[in-house]
Amino acid sequence: MSQNPTENPTDALPDDVETEVTDAAAGEEGAGHPRRAIRSFVMRAGRMTEAQKRGIDLGWPRFGLNLDQGQLDLDAIFGRQAPRTLEIGFGMGQSLLEMAQAAPEQDFIGVEVHPPGVGSLLNGVLTTGASNLRVFDCDAIEVLNQCIPDGSLDRVLLFFPDPWHKKKHNKRRIVQLAFAEQLRSKLKIGGIFHMATDWEAYAEHMLEVMSAAPGYRNLAEDGTYVPRPEERPITKFERRGERLGHGVWDLKFEREQ
Repeated sequence: MSQNPTENPTDALPDDVETEVTDAAAGEEGAGHPRRAIRSFVMRAGRMTEAQKRGIDLGWPRFGLNLDQGQLDLDAIFGRQAPRTLEIGFGMGQSLLEMAQAAPEQDFIGVEVHPPGVGSLLNGVLTTGASNLRVFDCDAIEVLNQCIPDGSLDRVLLFFPDPWHKKKHNKRRIVQLAFAEQLRSKLKIGGIFHMATDWEAYAEHMLEVMSAAPGYRNLAEDGTYVPRPEERPITKFERRGERLGHGVWDLKFEREQ
């Protein structure tokens, strides 16, 4: 996830970047041409600290989840029945770990493609002794498609995703109608999709998409944005943004049907 507008990874993309061909893409475009899959994230290189390496080495065997496990039995994974939250793009993991520690009676699943972030979260899990958190290190769309049972989630969190602020890159934004439909099938009736962004244009895009998505109800009293919920931790990026006068917009939509 990207929380600092001055450090947006999409600025580094060349102007001719459009789509990314993946080995997993199915079907053809014309004769002999693979379908192009549009990614909502950029794979960024980054050095691993010793603590992050420790998180991967010691934490992954205990808390890591893989696509090849297929559709998960979440009660068996966590050893209990409990309310369950999925966070997509947890960054370095501080907020997710804080939420998991604050609600030990709930279970949390995090998805992040950036290895240092995965290592950082797992190191935090080992350090704090949290047992109610599991981690994927792959594309959230694939996690939803292959691993998350329908009607199994109480909340889905999407905090400060890459804004893809250039118009030609807007189609890479993860919040689209198809994504909203996919998420709705994974939420329980009454489950919440909570989004937050510090890009006003992306907030407007989220509101437009989710207002058009069938089967959801906006929980904002005025039909726009909700005040920052107490359960969403404030990150250091958000505090810095507040000092610089940047706004943050929270949206909450409930699955109705």
